[in-house]
Amino acid sequence: MTAPHYGDTAEHLGHRWRRVDTLPRLLAEGWRRDLAEGGVVSALLTPAGWSVAAPVYEIIAGNYLGDVGLYVPEVQYAEALELLGFEEDVSAGEDPLSLDV
Repeated sequence: MTAPHYGDTAEHLGHRWRRVDTLPRLLAEGWRRDLAEGGVVSALLTPAGWSVAAPVYEIIAGNYLGDVGLYVPEVQYAEALELLGFEEDVSAGEDPLSLDV
């Protein structure tokens, strides 16, 4: 079984969404909570499809916990990065989520 590929952008519900990162489901759910508290809409793309709400009991019951794509509406992308503490540097052509070591 190969890991699913999550593109940088996707169409969902008639809108363009941009991937913030690909990460394990539990971590992504935590980031989604942080984004929601800051007023940014988010959704997860799992191998089974889009997930816009995941009650805790659903996660505990054994749903997919592997890597998922965390997406936000493209118009809220910069705001999402700011809320998560990342800087967007599109002029340099670098990945905004890369860390300086």
